[in-house]
Amino acid sequence: MAASTVSAVAPPPPPPRPTTLRRRLAELRGPAVAPHPLDARALAALAANPGCRRRALLDGAGVDKSALATALGSPAPFGQSQFAFMRGNAFEAKVKADGGTELMRLLAERLGDGVPAPEPGEVLVPDLAAAGPEGRTARTALALREATEAGAWALLDHPLLALEVAGSPAYLEPDAVVVRPDGRWTVVEIKSFPMIDGSADAAKVGAAARQAAVYVLALDRVVGRTPGAEVGDRVLLVCPRDFSNLPTASVVDVRKQLSVTRRQLARLTRIEDIAAALPEGTTFDVGSRSGAELTAAVESVTAAYAPECLAACELAFHCRSRAREAGAVEALGRSVRGELGGLTTVADVLAAAHGEAGDPVDPTVAALRRAAALRAEALGPVGAGVTACH
Repeated sequence: MAASTVSAVAPPPPPPRPTTLRRRLAELRGPAVAPHPLDARALAALAANPGCRRRALLDGAGVDKSALATALGSPAPFGQSQFAFMRGNAFEAKVKADGGTELMRLLAERLGDGVPAPEPGEVLVPDLAAAGPEGRTARTALALREATEAGAWALLDHPLLALEVAGSPAYLEPDAVVVRPDGRWTVVEIKSFPMIDGSADAAKVGAAARQAAVYVLALDRVVGRTPGAEVGDRVLLVCPRDFSNLPTASVVDVRKQLSVTRRQLARLTRIEDIAAALPEGTTFDVGSRSGAELTAAVESVTAAYAPECLAACELAFHCRSRAREAGAVEALGRSVRGELGGLTTVADVLAAAHGEAGDPVDPTVAALRRAAALRAEALGPVGAGVTACH
């Protein structure tokens, strides 16, 4: 029969099941590895360098960058000593003792706008315990709404807030949030560095302001669902006074940090887009991959290294080593990189300066050659001798 000569055609295979973002991020850090929390300090550093796809992906996936840096052979000397950690915890407990009486006094003194501090016992201290980060976030939002509706003073001790970062949720835990009877919410940052004669180290205050700005951004999401609420753009920074353990406070205006952080976070590439571009089977699981495999995985994601990363990212020493090996001008700083335009390596820069490469019409090349000529003229015979030696 003619029909018997027709071979059966196999049906097409079913399309692959789409992998959810959460499952994909779990594969990247290792299925058995708990996600490393993305805190406000890391988020502020990420916002300061939004062009770094490597950090965005690793932080979004919850990869422990300290463990990864150690496995790569470039451990970062980050972390806080146990003594400093215990001292910080003891100071924070002192500030919040007796239902936050001292904290409320400092807040009324610095941000009260004429409103007296509440009497002991008048401050609500809601229980924020719940199962999982989603539960704690929901419980925090409920406590904020209840305190605002009641028109009462409330102290939220270590609330948990959620903020979407490049398409992935980040859970943030400020030291405290105070709700005033007029519905205003104030972020409180408690630090163990001293405030001497009413002022503290500018770099440390700046870092605290950037962290606080992240908390204010996260609170903005809850404010939008809470009638009568308002989150202040001035935060209360509490530190030890002079060389004692007695608390004092100052007001920090974070409007500038808010604007910068909001803009930088909006520029971050969505994490699923970065993950989709990775080679099949890429993972950063330090427990199941060798150092060479982890190096290949890390190098498959582009980085935006700058010397400032050394103070903010655990992988900075690895990235610096790679940048130096490649002769990348990024290792000299963002300002230098911006001035050099299309010259991306130190070798290209030197060749352009010595007239061995580059278009002389290019303003960057012309400036480099002019600088090289001025240097040679200033050094004179010494400069010529040095050039000959090289």
